[in-house]
Amino acid sequence: MPDATILARLAAAVDANFDREVAFLADIVRFPSLRGAEAPLQDWLARAFAARGYAVDRFTLAEVPLAAHPKASPMVDVDPAGSVQVVAAHRAEAPTGRSLILQGHIDVVPEGPSEMWTHPPYAAVIRDGWMYGRGAHDMKAGVSCMVFAMDAIRAAGFAPAADVYLQTVTEEESTGNGALATLLRGYRADAALIPEPTGHAITRAHTGTLWFRLKVRGVPVHVAVAQDGSNAILSAMRLVDALHAHTRALNAAAKAHPWYASVPDPIKFNPGIIRGGDWASSTPAWCEVDCRIGLLPGTEVAEAMAGVERAVREAARGDAFLANNPPEIVWHGFQADGYVLEPGSEAEAVLAAAHAQVHGGAMPERRSTAVNDTRFYGLYFGIPALCYGPKGEGAHAFDERTSIEDLRRCTLTIAAFIADWCGLKPRAG
Repeated sequence: MPDATILARLAAAVDANFDREVAFLADIVRFPSLRGAEAPLQDWLARAFAARGYAVDRFTLAEVPLAAHPKASPMVDVDPAGSVQVVAAHRAEAPTGRSLILQGHIDVVPEGPSEMWTHPPYAAVIRDGWMYGRGAHDMKAGVSCMVFAMDAIRAAGFAPAADVYLQTVTEEESTGNGALATLLRGYRADAALIPEPTGHAITRAHTGTLWFRLKVRGVPVHVAVAQDGSNAILSAMRLVDALHAHTRALNAAAKAHPWYASVPDPIKFNPGIIRGGDWASSTPAWCEVDCRIGLLPGTEVAEAMAGVERAVREAARGDAFLANNPPEIVWHGFQADGYVLEPGSEAEAVLAAAHAQVHGGAMPERRSTAVNDTRFYGLYFGIPALCYGPKGEGAHAFDERTSIEDLRRCTLTIAAFIADWCGLKPRAG
């Protein structure tokens, strides 16, 4: 771990730059970087990185061989050519330390009705020590931490003694293909840190995720003779009920899982979007429901997909119309494995020491029932992957917010981690 003198210099640098860091976070929150609309923010970040002297690589998902990789997820509703990734490289001369990837996603989920927010969702309002805004918590605060941790090292008169790659990616909320794209582009390091908003806890494990679309047909008739037709929305509801039952069975089995036995109902199922019908006085001829379901670490994605298909097929058999008009399942996003960060890695020990220096106590751990990008590094490319970041509230909710003071603490923790993991050299110039 960095000695007390170096830590004090890093802390002073974080404090001196902190107003700039908060302004940087506000700037990036003001970009509505929704899926398919991330390029303006990524271009802004590319310029910000270039101004810091980094070598900047800007590329799209269409420029890497995603289709050739077995862990790429389908992108049904968005053009890969419009999905921009940015990697900013600090390359050490005669490196002596261990290299590092710092990665954060800048895509955000839709904000919903703006009038249901206390503050406009992209206004980055600061009130009572919190910044409000879609993406402020998940995870633009973490992106700000990693950028300004590197800034603090520079301002303190040092440079990392190994290569460091600052990566801002898309698709974390829908496929994970942004993270995979950086690896397919060739970026590797001795460890990766993803500062998702964990409240200064290490993510010991995360569940996997599947996205799928149920497509159901019906027979439209005037509602006055509804018994002569078939209602696609009601048929879809029957399938949703069957998937709820399927999820209950999976959660009963999860009580024996080595990492999730103590987590109540770790597998979450959600029908998230519904579309259907053409007229209120006609039985609907069509319905589509976009759904999400989790899977535990150790469960094969193909096995989880087969379970969903089986539950839908069996429910359809019990319905007179669906039995002869089978619903369709379209896999249109996440096909993500769960992941466990096995205890004992050197990278985790270094992060725990940095946490203890800044926070004065042991680093807690968490088990997540949502997915993050660490799986790509840890499962498929053999890179120890740490998920640890600042404190906030309201991911995917109204009035999403991040703690300003925790932003400061997390920035210092990451700076201390970089100093220890990568080593430091006096900065030239």
